[in-house]
Amino acid sequence: MKVKINLHKSSAKMSLKSAKHYLNVIKNDKSELFSDMARAKLKRLNMKFNDLETKFLSVDGDNAGHHVFIKYSPKSTFKIQTHLRKGLKNLLSENPDTINLYCEDDDPTWNRELLYTALLNSQDLPSRKSKSEKKQLEVINYYGNLSSKDVAEIEALVEGNTLSRQLTMTPPNDLTPTHYRREIKKLATKRKWKFKEYNMSQLKKMGAGAFVAVGQGSEPQDAAIVHLTYQPKTFKKTITLVGKGICFDTGGHNLKPSKYMFSMHEDMNGSATALGILEATSLNKLPVKIDCWLAIAQNHIGPKAYKQNDVVKALNGKTIEIIHTDAEGRMVLADTLTLATKTKSDAVIDFATLTGCMAVAMGDRYSGIFSNKPELACLAVGSGQQAGERVCSFPFDEDYEEDIESDIADIKQCTLEGGPDHIHAARFLSQFLSDSKQPWLHVDLSSSNTKGGLGAAMSDVNGFGVRFGFNLIKDILKK
Repeated sequence: MKVKINLHKSSAKMSLKSAKHYLNVIKNDKSELFSDMARAKLKRLNMKFNDLETKFLSVDGDNAGHHVFIKYSPKSTFKIQTHLRKGLKNLLSENPDTINLYCEDDDPTWNRELLYTALLNSQDLPSRKSKSEKKQLEVINYYGNLSSKDVAEIEALVEGNTLSRQLTMTPPNDLTPTHYRREIKKLATKRKWKFKEYNMSQLKKMGAGAFVAVGQGSEPQDAAIVHLTYQPKTFKKTITLVGKGICFDTGGHNLKPSKYMFSMHEDMNGSATALGILEATSLNKLPVKIDCWLAIAQNHIGPKAYKQNDVVKALNGKTIEIIHTDAEGRMVLADTLTLATKTKSDAVIDFATLTGCMAVAMGDRYSGIFSNKPELACLAVGSGQQAGERVCSFPFDEDYEEDIESDIADIKQCTLEGGPDHIHAARFLSQFLSDSKQPWLHVDLSSSNTKGGLGAAMSDVNGFGVRFGFNLIKDILKK
């Protein structure tokens, strides 16, 4: 159900009859919205008004309304989102059907993030509960400095993020590769994207041995590489997106213990992120052609499953020695990247929940990036800061490849010792770009699931990467 957004100028008088729930971003305690009851509660809590720069004040008003107050102050997008998320969680916990949002300052970041955070956390997410107490938000009355164009972009970003979260949270018995491919095809028809897929039989004939090695362990063998294209009538540049879509990852023969296998239905989050970016880009009608490639498979155990010490030949002819079957993501991405980069584009960006090593390095609040072009990595860091989805650039030096040299094949898939596996994985993937000179960015999504939410998102599965990717595409278009 789509939330209706009514726009008003911040100078307009807010109707106290239109809703019982209010979030107010105000400059000082002289604001007409800051009632005597609010002042009294602030005093009772032994707080100063400036404390509301980092905290929120919740007050029940005279009209039986629930007011949340936050003080405006200049800060980063991430800090604004985090502050608003906490205040809005208090407000939305009462399951209102209508809320009033008020931003006293004209700061475009505060205005944008206030609506974005409220709308993002008003969306339906997968639930299999027989009874749900959550009520759908129907109306947002917005008082602030936003145009209808701003609202359209925010709505598209929320749709893209929500698509990513919905897919990632879907239980694995409801999102097998067969189901996933079917849903993608429906979405492609709805959005008028070109759709093509390469099934296991075709990939075997093509010589995509790295992808097939992973896909052959499942029954049915329903793994596939899906290619989607968004192409407006006029476009300035072409961007290639690639996403890892492992619908469930057991670890294969190198079986994960239960603690680490739990939630491995989320291992397709890279593909969901790429789809979310594609959705937001096409809904916003950006003047860019998007080629989106999704590596969809499962990593299961069976008589045909690949195993340690196997040697397989990838689509580009390179032979790979298998060291650890739980490093399946780089295998499916290897052949997918080879296919995706046969056609020249202005930037190739791949997304994957690829290594536990990155989660150790970064925790779950940042994601890590690698690039063969330092200027693209710098641009990406800036795009992430602007989006409130922070990324950190890691070393990408060639000498790390000495660790994955093989005595029997062209390259090892990984090392048994672990070490800097996030860097090894990036160096491994770089060997499968059809054109090594194309600008390429690899995003290892260590922050795709954060307990309690992250940035604007209240859900643990937060859709990280959709807005970052969208912002990065816009920044590339400006170059």
